[in-house]
Amino acid sequence: MGNIPDKIFKYLSLAYEDPASLIDYLPVNGLVFLDEISRIQEINDSLEKEEAGWYTDLLSQGQIIHDIKLAHPMQELIMKSSRPFVYLSLFLRHVPHTNPQNILNFASKQMQNFHGQMNVFKAELERWKKGKYTVVILGQDEERVKKLHSVLADYDIEAAELFNADSILPGKVQILRGSLNSGFELPMQKFSIITETELFNKKSKKSIRRQKLSNAERIKSYSELKIGDYVVHVNHGIGKYLGIETLTINGVHKDYLNIRYQADDKLYVPVDQIDLVQKYVGSEGKEPKLYKLGGTEWKRVKSKVQSSVENIADDLIKLYAEREAAKGYAFSPDGDMQREFETSFAYNETEDQLRSIVEIKKDMERERPMDRLLCGDVGYGKTEVAIRAAFKAIMDGKQVAFLVPTTILAQQHYETLRERFQDYPISIGHMSRFRTKKQQTETIKGLKAGTVDIVVGTHRILSKDIVYRDLGLLIIDEEQRFGVTHKEKIKRLKTNVDVLTLTATPIPRTLHMSMLGVRDLSVIETPPENRFPIQTYVMEYNGSLVTEAIERELARGGQVYFLYNRVEDIARKAEEISMLVPDARVTYAHGQMTEQELEAVMFGFLEGEYDVLVSTTIIETGVDIPNVNTLIVNEADRMGLSQLYQLRGRVGRSNRVAYAFFTYRKDKVLTEVAEKRLQSIKEFTELGSGFKIAMRDLSIRGAGNILGAQQHGFIDSVGFDLYSQMLKEAVDAKRNDQPAEEKNTLEIDVEVDAYIPDAYIMDGHQKIEMYKRFRGIASLEEVEELQDEMIDRFGEYPEEVSYLFMIAEMKVYAEKAGIESIKQLKQEISILLREKVSSDVDGQKVFELGSKYGRMVGFGMDGNRMKLVLHIKGVEQSKWLNILFEMAKGLQYVKKETQATKN
Repeated sequence: MGNIPDKIFKYLSLAYEDPASLIDYLPVNGLVFLDEISRIQEINDSLEKEEAGWYTDLLSQGQIIHDIKLAHPMQELIMKSSRPFVYLSLFLRHVPHTNPQNILNFASKQMQNFHGQMNVFKAELERWKKGKYTVVILGQDEERVKKLHSVLADYDIEAAELFNADSILPGKVQILRGSLNSGFELPMQKFSIITETELFNKKSKKSIRRQKLSNAERIKSYSELKIGDYVVHVNHGIGKYLGIETLTINGVHKDYLNIRYQADDKLYVPVDQIDLVQKYVGSEGKEPKLYKLGGTEWKRVKSKVQSSVENIADDLIKLYAEREAAKGYAFSPDGDMQREFETSFAYNETEDQLRSIVEIKKDMERERPMDRLLCGDVGYGKTEVAIRAAFKAIMDGKQVAFLVPTTILAQQHYETLRERFQDYPISIGHMSRFRTKKQQTETIKGLKAGTVDIVVGTHRILSKDIVYRDLGLLIIDEEQRFGVTHKEKIKRLKTNVDVLTLTATPIPRTLHMSMLGVRDLSVIETPPENRFPIQTYVMEYNGSLVTEAIERELARGGQVYFLYNRVEDIARKAEEISMLVPDARVTYAHGQMTEQELEAVMFGFLEGEYDVLVSTTIIETGVDIPNVNTLIVNEADRMGLSQLYQLRGRVGRSNRVAYAFFTYRKDKVLTEVAEKRLQSIKEFTELGSGFKIAMRDLSIRGAGNILGAQQHGFIDSVGFDLYSQMLKEAVDAKRNDQPAEEKNTLEIDVEVDAYIPDAYIMDGHQKIEMYKRFRGIASLEEVEELQDEMIDRFGEYPEEVSYLFMIAEMKVYAEKAGIESIKQLKQEISILLREKVSSDVDGQKVFELGSKYGRMVGFGMDGNRMKLVLHIKGVEQSKWLNILFEMAKGLQYVKKETQATKN
């Protein structure tokens, strides 16, 4: 203990004798800060449970004394202390066992990103000037300060240059030398600080990485892993993820996932085996049990789940069989009119849109009825994809039904269809409560006679009185928003008809069925051009916030959604907003209005007659109005995560920066679940977060039922991901018509310092992301793309990372050459060719390749597989690594020549 300073040693000794001294052995006026006490309590409860399990386990093995006290209750430590405490909390909440003398609500807003749009920044500066704000713009050095001054001058923005932080000018705009990670605004102190990141952070356009992932795998990959999460190792069961650790074994550094199991057992999983570890997702509020390493219990649980999965697989096989046996209509390949129609689209399609269109058309041209799920964020162009499928069906003389959840959305789609089909002889029907009885009767007659080609409407189009002459395609927008009875009617309508379902945040069961292949899946995850992330804020509701947000939007000629989900006093709320912002023209809308009233309000707002629409959640899947770019949600804590995400998607549908304010009532104590949801909606602000939101909602709500309530317990026992994997494997094994492909897994195990050092990437989540990318590399183009991306994101990489790239490139060549494994054992490296490849190689060519390196290379057989051995004793690492690389590259060209290749 000699190297521990006396003061620290005394502190630790006192803490051991009297736990309260942990807190009390502080300076006389010392304060104790507790950051997020609810989270501290959560972790404390979890640790107490783990400790109890660990203690019981050791007691049963006779390795601990009975009734020994190992820890001190956290609450007791706090209660006994005489020190002053300060509790920090993201959201205002009651702290159990406390009676605070003072509550300070400190308002701080994250600075919005202007993305180089200086006109937007100038408008924001005008607001700050009116409010007599002190505005500080930070430049990293004197050169940057002068550059910023020049840029602002170009836009007629006056700003003083300061080189001393002590001389900040109150109520003025100034540029100061300094550096912060991000800017912020303090509304109560009337102070704003902006960094260059917020001003000019334009995302550089990168070439789109062509992923080899299937659409289902893309969605699965959004389940993110954080320290403290429960994880499932396929062979060892449920443990707790403690982060990435770099270990040195035989002088070689390597990164490992550190997982803790029962009785403090630890498992270190090499990052190249990352696919054996999955995040545990089960029921909300239900903590899984940690397993014992090397125990038999995990095998027993997996065995039980396996037998359950076998039964489910049988049901799924029946579904497959029914689907494959069903006879539908095989649509004709695209004609000239289809190509002309698609060329007339006013915007550039994203790569994902084009890929989805190809997948859907391929399905439509098959005889088997299509059942495809099209996933994509709000505003990512799903409707255009659906319209092209509809056009294809109509060109073959078939009718199309377009089913939507709300009357307003039906009207929106009706207008879109009229605009897109205006140059073609296509008759469009519209069925919703916006239509008169006479109009509906005419549409019904037209559908029966075949004179109406496409009908768009709410559940009204599912009614018994509607008969289609020749229905070929059913398009369903946001299927999860329909009730059970509607879904039964949809099932009847689906028979032998192609079905395309559109969704932004798929429910877990839908996702799962798509992953299993019961439903086909297309994914649109590329945002349209000139689309910016929505600036998202979570805060207490107050009148000045509303005034500021509305005035800012009105100043740039935009409109505002104010979501208020109580019909009984929505008119009063609209009046309140009129009083807060007298210049704003305010109206309100809700689902209990008559058709005529609702239609008049919505169209008035659409035409720009009103500035602010106070509305219930009827706007959730509502009208697409690009001019609305500010959303204020009242009592957001009462809504689900997917619902909040859908609502936020109502804004930001143009090339303007949009704002979303999710508010909760002042002084309200939020529930844990509400806190998690609001925190999640704040986290997922980047474009394309729909799948992440769906997976996060799954982890908050629980996995739910897959094919019935009886499966719920089995999902909880092994986690959603492993259950899905086991079910998929069982289904593949039982499908004799399509046996599961045997995967050739190439293993490269050489003693080289190939890893990502902490000095290069410190964040564990980013490391895992990069290791997954390395593992997924399948071409030289992907190696180059990842090199560019890493340099772009993290700077020039060190030697250890260059070895990772070298091994990744070697793996590409080795796969092409048909190599099964490259393994190092002490001073020898063996290269083993697959059996099928071994029978097809030209021995002379192999010998010529190896003879370049003299006696370093030996030849032989391992059963029916050819084996090359590289002797590296006394050879420098850089030299033998290069030889190994060249051999992997050269083995691509050692196959026997056939007559065809000779010719």
